[in-house]
Amino acid sequence: MVGPGPHKMSSLAKLVMALGALLIVAGVMRHGLTIKNILRLWQNLVDRPGSAMSFRFILQPSMAVIAAIHDGLEDGRRGRSPYLWTILRAPEERVQRLNEGLNATAKIILLGIAMDVIYQVMVFSEFYPGEAVVIALLLAFVPYLIGRGLVARAWGSGVRMDAPTKLQNGHRE
Repeated sequence: MVGPGPHKMSSLAKLVMALGALLIVAGVMRHGLTIKNILRLWQNLVDRPGSAMSFRFILQPSMAVIAAIHDGLEDGRRGRSPYLWTILRAPEERVQRLNEGLNATAKIILLGIAMDVIYQVMVFSEFYPGEAVVIALLLAFVPYLIGRGLVARAWGSGVRMDAPTKLQNGHRE
């Protein structure tokens, strides 16, 4: 099976985006968007690594870093700018690069949402849909976002940060 091209979002990535949006809307409708709920989310996040299912705090970021290494090495080989830098500074490439990242992490994000649903039901006997999405993104997409650029920089060691540099006497300026 051939994956989507670099500019297209896979069906799984589209599903993850739709599910994430649906869960966020459901969470806001069910629990509201208040300072109290935001503080509860962050307190729960801080408390989670020492509680049930703490293995996911190693599993998800590890899987995301593996995907980041794969994609970062390819970026380095191709001489592409670091991932996060491009997303922040190159609007013309932003959507394409975000699609690449979402395609690479969609399974990890979906797994993270599923694990958080199980965790919430076990620990809270309650379900906070928006919180499941936030936790999944923090554990899956953020490590990918950071790791991919670091690997590209390390592998490419001369990857451009904005525009390609000129070579003069065989050395970069």
